[in-house]
Amino acid sequence: MIDVTMANFEADVIEASHSTPVLVDFWADWCGPCKSLGPVLEKLEADYQGRFKLAKVNADTEQQLAGAFGVISLPTCILLIGGRPINGFMGALPEGKVREFLDKYLPSEDAVAAQAQAQEAEELAESGDAEAAIAKLHDALSHNPADDEARYNLVKLLISVGALDEAEAALAPKLTEIPLQLRFDALGHWLQALKFVHTDERGGWSFEQFDAVIAQNKRDFDTRLAKARVFISAGLHDHAMDELLEIIMRDKTWNHEIARKTYVAILELLTPPKPQKDDAAFGKTEGGIELTGKAAVQEDPLQELISRYRRKLSMALN
Repeated sequence: MIDVTMANFEADVIEASHSTPVLVDFWADWCGPCKSLGPVLEKLEADYQGRFKLAKVNADTEQQLAGAFGVISLPTCILLIGGRPINGFMGALPEGKVREFLDKYLPSEDAVAAQAQAQEAEELAESGDAEAAIAKLHDALSHNPADDEARYNLVKLLISVGALDEAEAALAPKLTEIPLQLRFDALGHWLQALKFVHTDERGGWSFEQFDAVIAQNKRDFDTRLAKARVFISAGLHDHAMDELLEIIMRDKTWNHEIARKTYVAILELLTPPKPQKDDAAFGKTEGGIELTGKAAVQEDPLQELISRYRRKLSMALN
């Protein structure tokens, strides 16, 4: 449990909620129901063992935060996942009702364990020990081949370190599934782009060379796709999507819609993990709370980029 003010709200609530859901409890010293709910929330935070974090906001001393979230009654609790308010409730609910609320949105214990394992593997990779990280994820899959989180993180890590053939082998079982999961399809397109750069002579072209060829024929979609793949391999995702849009706007169906599929894959790779259940949106929640939390912080640059390029794709397809 942490006490939150405007000074640490960005770091301890918004940023923290990208990795672990944060339940924000708006309370006040004079509020009797707040004193009843507080111990329940603290108990549940301990019981859920890291599946969510509890953040306490004194609505009297932090009126700006309370106003930003449209708090009109105390206690009010709002759950944030991925940097945004998902849902909330008002009043001192009994423990069972709070559990029902949390269970609708929090990741399962297995998902949390997989996330912790992925985090450990990521830390190993960041420390320079990619081999140990890969071994850890391989071990997880050997115990549970159906662990999609471990497989996803393994393929992503293998691609990141350039082990493309091994990544392709680990990814192959997921690409034959029906329906195909978008996140694995996205890894497949990323893998295709990197393999292209390593196997096609155009992978070594400068962007000026691409532009010179395209200038001779604006409908040279193959060269545009090649250029987009080079952009992807360089991590220049917005430039890649701009090039793919040029294909989509001229011929949506070219080459089995490869431009659209690659564009969607980039958006998927950029998009932060979604909450377990995302059936709530900004606006009035089932508890009657006006979730105006968007006013508390500006949309982060990555989310702004994703939203902007989703709009561009929608316009190009209509």
